[in-house]
Amino acid sequence: MATGRVGDSYGGYRQRLVEQLRERGIKDLAVLRAVGETPRHLFMPAAVRHRAYEDSAVPIGQGQTISQPSIQARSLEALELKGGERVLEVGTGSGYQTALLAALCGTVVSIERLPELADRARSALAEVGVSNVTVIVGDGSLGWTPMAPYDGIVVAAAGPEIPAPLVNQLAEGGRMIIPVDSGGTQELLRVTRKGTGTTQERMGGVLFVPLLGRHGFPTGPTPER
Repeated sequence: MATGRVGDSYGGYRQRLVEQLRERGIKDLAVLRAVGETPRHLFMPAAVRHRAYEDSAVPIGQGQTISQPSIQARSLEALELKGGERVLEVGTGSGYQTALLAALCGTVVSIERLPELADRARSALAEVGVSNVTVIVGDGSLGWTPMAPYDGIVVAAAGPEIPAPLVNQLAEGGRMIIPVDSGGTQELLRVTRKGTGTTQERMGGVLFVPLLGRHGFPTGPTPER
């Protein structure tokens, strides 16, 4: 990623964010390095760029948000990526988490249901020099079978259950990080593929926009929440 040529005036803010993530328990050096090198402000609308390095979710338009950096870092750390893996991201959004993933693995396939957001994310990814990402417009709850299986899957929206197509597209031993909404209460889960079954680990309460699609909510609650 060609981050050294863009956003250098924000370098101090990025390092401050990295220190905040350390304080919040993030230990994976590769994740911290990716956060420190990725210009988050370039993935945000100009009107909210002054909030780029807050550890908070920020609206990016069309009822969507760029997620809180500490939640993203926790999700990426839980994937336990070593480099070289193929990862599926459900919910491209701004493209910022996509860029972080691109720095941590070999190939990223990212699905976004809103064409305008997908176009903006592609532009931002190109601006920062990310080339190992494919952004697809579609129903993320169905995954993307042409590139399956995936060593990791990260879902940036909460559905009522774990979508079966995503489980089926996980490689053996692969991990999926996904928020699940059970009656208005969301919890982040790590799902690991073991043969024909899975194991699940609870990672705590979260608050994400709803996963809309065939294996998500047919019509979600108001996204701005």
